[in-house]
Amino acid sequence: MSKDSKKKHSKHEGKHLKHVEPEKKDHRLISKKKYNKELRKLEIELIKLQEWVKFKQLKVVVLFEGRDAAGKGGVIKRITGPLNPRICRIAALGTPTEKEKSEWYFQRYTKHLPFGGEIVLFDRSWYNRAGVERVMGFCTEEQYLEFFRSCPEFEQMLIRSGIILVKYWFSVSDEEQEERFQDRINDPTKTWKISPMDIASREKWVEYSKAKDEMFIHTDTSEAPWYVVPADNKKLARLNCISHLLSMIPYETLPAEPIILPPRKENSAYVRPPISDQTFVPDRYGRKKVNSEVDPD
Repeated sequence: MSKDSKKKHSKHEGKHLKHVEPEKKDHRLISKKKYNKELRKLEIELIKLQEWVKFKQLKVVVLFEGRDAAGKGGVIKRITGPLNPRICRIAALGTPTEKEKSEWYFQRYTKHLPFGGEIVLFDRSWYNRAGVERVMGFCTEEQYLEFFRSCPEFEQMLIRSGIILVKYWFSVSDEEQEERFQDRINDPTKTWKISPMDIASREKWVEYSKAKDEMFIHTDTSEAPWYVVPADNKKLARLNCISHLLSMIPYETLPAEPIILPPRKENSAYVRPPISDQTFVPDRYGRKKVNSEVDPD
């Protein structure tokens, strides 16, 4: 390695000192009332962004990476909640098939890139190769090194093509991750979130940390930087991430035409079929019985 290369590498290592995983749990509090109030404000801004993306035919890609149980899914859920699924969609790819394994590595991801007027949120992305595939031995050393050679070029190509690319890394402490794993195990509605890979990752905490550090060295570029989201506090992580995302895409509030509902037209000649001909779901929770004489439609 040349002297210049060594200096550049050393400088880059120093840059990433800010990305060290937090050692203590974030106990800062935010009331539920304030959280909901701030989230509501952000949701309104997300709607404005959505309309701007549609109007300008922008192509937006947002990557969400981080350790298991770091809170990526929660943030994605809050972003997509108020938005039109025809404009903002989630790409969460499963395990590659044998056919996909024979493809160019980035090929299965390019199929999910946005058209004009779309936002795509990647719940994990092509960085699987630098993380889980590296740590669990699902790729060869040659494939791993090739990824680092190709990834910055691939992302530059996306950006030059007009795609807005934003990358988030959710950072969570081992203490907080442990609590969230236990919560998932004990909550019947969350056990599906625990995968065999999650169990295996517990024994490879250090290996995942090293893989993440190496990934940042090679892919935290000026064109496509990583933005770290401290995620021990879920509510703050959600608000901070959404607020930051809104700041990354310049948008304007489009004038909205007033919506006027026309009066409903009645047709006395139309006779509806008997309500008894319809099959209703059982009303197991209503306090009052539905009036069988009145058709709710």
